[in-house]
Amino acid sequence: MKFSAAAFALASAISVEGAALGERGTYSVKGAAEGFAKGVTGGGSAPCAVPSSPSQLKSWLGDNVARCIVLDKEYNFKGSEGSVTENGCRPASNKCPGNGGQDAINLASWCTNGNAGVGSKTIKVTYDKAGISGLLVGSNKSIIGAGNKGVLRGKGLRIANGAKNVIVQNIHITELNPQFIWGGDALAIDGSDQVWVDHNKFSLIGRQMLVLGNGASNRVTVSNNEFDGVTSWSATCDGHHYWAIYLTGSNDMVTLKGNYIHHTSGRSPKTGGNSLIHAVNNYWYANTGHAFDNGAGSQIVAEGNVFQNVNTPLLEKKGSFFASPSTGANAVCSASLKHTCQMNSFGSSGTLGGADTGFLANFAGKNVATAQVGSASAIQNGSGVGRI
Repeated sequence: MKFSAAAFALASAISVEGAALGERGTYSVKGAAEGFAKGVTGGGSAPCAVPSSPSQLKSWLGDNVARCIVLDKEYNFKGSEGSVTENGCRPASNKCPGNGGQDAINLASWCTNGNAGVGSKTIKVTYDKAGISGLLVGSNKSIIGAGNKGVLRGKGLRIANGAKNVIVQNIHITELNPQFIWGGDALAIDGSDQVWVDHNKFSLIGRQMLVLGNGASNRVTVSNNEFDGVTSWSATCDGHHYWAIYLTGSNDMVTLKGNYIHHTSGRSPKTGGNSLIHAVNNYWYANTGHAFDNGAGSQIVAEGNVFQNVNTPLLEKKGSFFASPSTGANAVCSASLKHTCQMNSFGSSGTLGGADTGFLANFAGKNVATAQVGSASAIQNGSGVGRI
């Protein structure tokens, strides 16, 4: 019996999919985005397929074809672009060199423009080149992990240059030069729209676990992820990662819901630009510094969150911040967010401040995530890879 070329291609795709996923059968994105990125479809109905190698993964991610890309194993990019030895610095923050501190690569002239602090000194650094730049992701992509097997090691993802309609779900990005500030970003979004980041894990990252840069990232939902700050190289010399989440884009609308953010010491998140941020039902645990750093221009509603062992939930309030201060005051959310805001809860932590309401009208008419009473155990148990 002879098969047409089209039939053979379809059979091959099904075979690859079945072999990769075993008893799970046809794989697909689970659930749907809530909040600002509601409606994102990623690769849509494109058949799911497993890249055979890191090079094929790179090719599929960056092309202009709608794709469902399944990671059913580890894709290791460490060493793939060689190493670099050059002048970096020991910043003033590294008060424990050789014993858990974090030195720095001189990216963006960080070491030489004064950002390293008074008392910093030039040193030689050797780092893995692959970690510095993320894999470019084009439009209409679903990037999904199988079970808890989908791992990107040594290189992150970059959704930029006008890329739209992207889903990243259930993968673990890890080991991007964690010993160095500027060692690499796990997930960078800049100049994009309609991006859903869901049920992923980020660990051992040199710089930011998630960064929405100065360009417009537009509508983004970040849900049910684990930001794991446990590290042997800490800018604060305490085993906690400082550079966690950076949201300083232009005209960005970001939903942060159901994320477990633990063992960090700052910038969890750092906000700025003119971002509109809905932080709802997240769990911050064991933060030795600060969670929110609310820069000028950013507008934040924080509700139904849990802060446990967080030294400073809010470092500064230069932008607008509504911290859901009381059951009576929270009714003001109803007009624009379509629900009464939920109280935040605190255990062995500082507290949030901020009762600004003038910006709440900016939520009107937009897709706004629902809110529940915050539950630390429910958020922790429902976040990260293999929990979907």
